[in-house]
Amino acid sequence: MAIRVVRLGTPRVAGEGIRLGTVRRPPRGVPKRDFARRDFYDVWLPELAPSAPTVSWALSEPWTPARWRRYERIYLKEMATPAARHLIEMLAALSQSASFSVGCYCEDATHCHRSLLARLLDDAGARMVEEGETGAG
Repeated sequence: MAIRVVRLGTPRVAGEGIRLGTVRRPPRGVPKRDFARRDFYDVWLPELAPSAPTVSWALSEPWTPARWRRYERIYLKEMATPAARHLIEMLAALSQSASFSVGCYCEDATHCHRSLLARLLDDAGARMVEEGETGAG
């Protein structure tokens, strides 16, 4: 039982469990009934996505080390709110007895909030799937 961090829209792996879409917006041009079938997500959880202004700022220019550090500070501050902290703590607790995944659309996980969310979940005591693990037990 553990949390896997994934790119939404990629094929699911055995034992992955449900996918939580920690994104600000649903996938464009995809009917809601097809979100899960097309490997985007089963449940939408935008509360763990960066705010709309943060997403707009992040997409406005290419990443530099300084821009990434600023983005990291902004996102971590957004996730320090009581509502976000409670969700992160809940997911960390659920990871002790269930397998599921969280994800975003970004191609590069190193410049995506999902890498920061993974760290927050890990810091909250979540069981995380390591690269190469199945997460099935």
